[in-house]
Parts: sequence; structure tokens; C-alpha cells
Amino acid sequence: MNDTVYQAAALIVPMVFAIVFHEVAHGMVARMLGDPTAAQLGRLSLNPLKHVDPIGTVLLPGALKLMGLPVFGWAKPVPVDFRRLKNPKRDMVLVAAAGPGMNLVMAGVGAVALGLLATAVPSPVDHTVPHFAGLSLLFFIQINIFLALFNLIPIPPFDGSHILEGLLPDSAARAYGSLRKYGFLLVIGLIVVLPQLIPGFNPVGRLIGAPVMWMTDRYLDLARMVAGG
Repeated sequence: MNDTVYQAAALIVPMVFAIVFHEVAHGMVARMLGDPTAAQLGRLSLNPLKHVDPIGTVLLPGALKLMGLPVFGWAKPVPVDFRRLKNPKRDMVLVAAAGPGMNLVMAGVGAVALGLLATAVPSPVDHTVPHFAGLSLLFFIQINIFLALFNLIPIPPFDGSHILEGLLPDSAARAYGSLRKYGFLLVIGLIVVLPQLIPGFNPVGRLIGAPVMWMTDRYLDLARMVAGG
């Protein structure tokens, strides 16, 4: 099998699981805190098709990849009505943090599974089922860590913007919230446009690149510990 196709196949399922659990976590915490909107609309489902956004999940990442530009995208956000939460300002933070938090938990699950696999099959042969499973688990760990940290960037519409808005004083929160309608343009400008215009300008990579690598190493330490290494 072509290595590119092989790696893409090992990447797809981990990515889908990471995105689906991220979105469902938002809805589950919202329901616990008083807003059943996601549950009422059938969005607390592990069915990936309920969370796919045709543009953000398929068209935009594919187009960026074909153009050789930085790839990013989004799933269909789980609907949350913050007005129905018991304590809207506080609970906004908890609901927003639930997605990245779930990704970090899932990365831990992946690390444990990778350690158990390494115990069962210490040296898998390339392009065999154990090797494919190991590569998929490695991608699963990396994707979950990246999604967690990427979504904590405090730019609308990322989760970090809701967390920051919930922590700011009311007047500052309202001013910051007014930027939300420009969120998509801000993201495109910072991630796609400015890096093309200014050589070496890569704010997202500089902001989360090192933390993603550091956290990946710590999760792999967990995998090695589980494997007895």
C-alpha cells in the first residue's frame, strides 16, 4: 500500500473520534448544567455524520491541503443556549472547557492502549494489523492533544474565546464578545493570509507547537510506563 494512503487511513478514524467526542462533551456538560438543547436536537450522538460540517470538515481542509496552505477546519458545533444554564457566566467556561478536556482524557486512553499494544506485540512488522493499530493510536494521541490546545486559543469561535469571555468582567466580556462576528475572518487572516504575506509569521505554530510536542512526549511516557518500559 502507498505510504501516503496508509498514513491517511490510519489518520481518519482517530480524527473522527477525537472530533466527535470533543463536540459531545460540550453538549453533555451543558445538559448537566441545565441546558438540554443538544440532547433535544439529537446531537449527543457518537454518529460522526451528525457532527460533520460540509464546509469546515470537508471542503475547507481539503482545499487548503491542495493549495499547500496550513490546514484547519471545524465540526458542526453542538448547540448550546447559554441563557438556559444555571449560572451562564460561570457555566460558559465549564461547557467550553469540556471539549478540550475530553480530548486530553482521550489522549490518555490512547496512550494506555498504545502501551498495552506494545506489551502484546513488542515489534510489529510494517503494514501489518498491529503496526496499523499502533500508528492509529499514535495519531489519536497527537490529534487529541492538538485539538485540545488549538481550541484553547482565545480567538472566536474557538473554545478559548468562550473561556476568556466567561472570565472577563461583564463590560470587558461584552466588548470582547462583539468580536465574535469577525471570528472567521480573524482566523483566516492569522492562520492563512498573514503567513503567506509575511515570511516566518506563524503565530499558531509558535503558540502551540512546542506545547503539543511536550505533551505528546509526556503521553508517550505514560504509554512506555504501561508497557513496562
